[in-house]
Amino acid sequence: MRKTITAILLVATITAGCSSNLEEDASGAEIYSALCSRCHSSDLSGGIGPALGAGSDLVDQPDTYLLQTISAGLGRMPAFRFNLTEAQIERVADYLRSQQESG
Repeated sequence: MRKTITAILLVATITAGCSSNLEEDASGAEIYSALCSRCHSSDLSGGIGPALGAGSDLVDQPDTYLLQTISAGLGRMPAFRFNLTEAQIERVADYLRSQQESG
């Protein structure tokens, strides 16, 4: 029972951190900072979530994997299709790729 309550609180906390009042035209960096950095770190080095920067396992994944994961979620990561437009999701993915290339 205690584990179930802890799991529910964890999911609620993560999901609550996913809502934002981002502008429609927010940049990928702005969206990442507002919604992703809590779990993946501001420097993409990971934390609660895996590292996303240069040298991470994500570098070898196709763009379709990245877009699908942001949109639909994966494991403990929530789906962002309810909070972000398709264009915003694409901007986040583009930001991640640009950071991987510059790292």
